[in-house]
Amino acid sequence: MGTISALLAHYLTRVALKSSLGAMLVCMAALTSARAHEVRPAVGDVRVRAQEVRIEFRLTLESLVAGIDLAGLDDTNNSPRSDIYDRLRAAPPDRLAAAFRAQWPEIRDGIVIRSAGQRVVPEIRDLRIPPVGDTSLPRDSVLVIGADLPAGDAPVVVGWVAAYGPLVLRQMGAGAELYTGYLTEGQLSDPLPRTGVAQLSGLTEFGRYIVLGFTHILPKGLDHILFVLGLFFFSLRLRPLLMQVTAFTLAHTVTLALATLKIVSVPAHIVEPLIAASIVYVALEDALGVRMSVRRTLVVFGFGLLHGLGFASVLGEIGLDPGRLIAGLIGFNIGVELGQLAIISGAFLLVGVWFGDKPWYRTRVAVPASLMIAVMGGWWLVERTVL
Repeated sequence: MGTISALLAHYLTRVALKSSLGAMLVCMAALTSARAHEVRPAVGDVRVRAQEVRIEFRLTLESLVAGIDLAGLDDTNNSPRSDIYDRLRAAPPDRLAAAFRAQWPEIRDGIVIRSAGQRVVPEIRDLRIPPVGDTSLPRDSVLVIGADLPAGDAPVVVGWVAAYGPLVLRQMGAGAELYTGYLTEGQLSDPLPRTGVAQLSGLTEFGRYIVLGFTHILPKGLDHILFVLGLFFFSLRLRPLLMQVTAFTLAHTVTLALATLKIVSVPAHIVEPLIAASIVYVALEDALGVRMSVRRTLVVFGFGLLHGLGFASVLGEIGLDPGRLIAGLIGFNIGVELGQLAIISGAFLLVGVWFGDKPWYRTRVAVPASLMIAVMGGWWLVERTVL
C-alpha cells in the first residue's frame, strides 16, 4: 500500500504543475494511505465499586509498546516509530504480551485514576491478545486493570495522557445504565460515583453527540468525505446538489436510527465493501457526465442507507444512554450534517468559487477529481474484499 501511495503522490505532484486541481488531488492521495493505519479510539469499560475500580480496555496494544505518540496523529505511518509498530503487529501473542508487561511500569504512569484527591496505582488483572491475523489491520487486544480505592465514597476520575490517543470511556452500571465520555488530548472523565453511574445534563450530553457526529465526518470519516465530494463534483448547480444531499441525509438518518435501535443489523464485512463500491459508482457517474434524474436520486438514497449503517457502528461501539436515546441520535445526526456541509462549503470555496464558471471546469477539475475519487474507492473495495 505504501508503495502504491508513494507512486500516486509522485504522479499527482507532477500533475499539480499543470493543473489547478493538483493540490487537491495530492491531498486525496494522502487520504488513501491513511486507511490501513488510521488511529482509532480505544474503548474502556469502567466499573466502580465501593473499594475498587476495574477498567477493561479494548485497544491497539502495539502503539503503547512501540511508544508512538498518538496525540494529534491520525495515521501511525506518520510516526518515526512506525516500523516498530508494524513489526509488533506480526508478533505472536506471547511475545507481544511479554513486551507489554516489561514496559508496564512506564505505560501505567500514563493512566490516570484519581479519587478523593489521591492518585491510585492500577495493576494488570488480565491481558488477552488475539493471534496474528491480517497485519495490515489493527489487532484489538483486551487489557483489564484494577486498583484499590481510598476509603470513603468519593467519586473516581479516569483518563490517560494525550500520547495514548483518544479514549471512549463507558461507566457500566446496573441494568441499562451507562455513562459515556469521549476523551481526547489527555482529558479526564466526569466524576464517576461508586454507586450508580455519572449523570450529565441533557444539554451537555446532546452537545457531546453533536461533536462526536461532526468529528466522525471531519477529519475521521474518509469514506464519507469522498462520497460527499462525489455528490459535489456531479454538479455545481444548487438544485441537483440539494436533491442529492437531501436524499443522502434522509437515507442515512433512517438506517442510523434502525441500526442503533437494533432493528436492523448488517455485519461490517458486508457494509464496508459496499460503502467503497458506492464511492466508485457515484464518482464514475460524475466522470461520465450522467444527468440529474430520479434514478440518480434513488441511487444516492440507496447508498445513503449503507452509509447510515456505517455511522451506526460508531454509536454501537460508544453506546447511547437508553434514557436519552432519541436525543443522542438527533445530536449525532446533526453533527454528521454539519460535517457534510463543511465538506461541501470547503470544496465550493476551494474549487467552485474560483473555477466553477470556467469553460474548462468539467474537463480539468470535475472529471480528474471524480476519477481520483473512483480510484481511491476502488482500492478500498479491493482491500476490503480481497486483501
